[in-house]
Amino acid sequence: MKRRPKLTEKPIQPPGWLLSSLDGPRMAWETACLLYCPTWFAALPRGDEHPVMIIPGFAGDDTYNMPLSFFLRRLGYHAVGWKQGRNLGHSTVDPQSLGMRVAKLNEHEGRKITLIGHSLGGVFAREVAREHPERIRQVITLASPIGIQRDHASGLNAVYARLNREPGQTDESLWHLPPPVPTTAVYSRTDGILDWRVSLQSSGHDQTENVEVYGSHNGMTLNPMVWALIANRLATPLDKWRPFKRRGVLYWAYPKPAWQATALNCYPD
Repeated sequence: MKRRPKLTEKPIQPPGWLLSSLDGPRMAWETACLLYCPTWFAALPRGDEHPVMIIPGFAGDDTYNMPLSFFLRRLGYHAVGWKQGRNLGHSTVDPQSLGMRVAKLNEHEGRKITLIGHSLGGVFAREVAREHPERIRQVITLASPIGIQRDHASGLNAVYARLNREPGQTDESLWHLPPPVPTTAVYSRTDGILDWRVSLQSSGHDQTENVEVYGSHNGMTLNPMVWALIANRLATPLDKWRPFKRRGVLYWAYPKPAWQATALNCYPD
């Protein structure tokens, strides 16, 4: 009897046409679901007013993240955008300018910053955290291409390459290395843009984790389950970080952790 290959043995490749074509409509559905969640959100932990910077994904800007920023401010956090314009890739983003923005915010607030990055924004969030770990409280990436086989994971790679013909100022060989701060990588197995396995991070230290949600790629910053997860992670005390656990009102909203979330096919031994 022929053995069926394990999921992690399949080659990294862009999602199929069905997932890709449905990513936009699913994002609209996730946005609509936000209208029915005020009672659920009321049970989430309140914030401690520490600063949170949200970095947009490829082709996105701060306007796209305004709903998430508003939600986090309502919870009690000082949520801000990255103020670097539209994220068109590594050749157009100046990591030093972004680092200076983080440094100024850290000095002004007098507290460490949480970085939340959607898709490509998560790559830059991890890069800043590696360069300035003393200023960063934690990093949360949402469907970010952080695996070493990311070049084969998306149908948008050709568009990205066309916009980024000149070499950037970031070392792409380090993208898969988690920064030395608590880091949560959020992914969805029904991601319509990336092969979900490249959104998993390697276990570089004891404060890294991968958390699965139900949802689309483009709707990650508009997904009620992602919002609740972010609220849970932000409320974790700085000196008492622990992995996310499905419990209480959050138990049924998230898939049960499985062996697939180990990034076996995304990282070298």
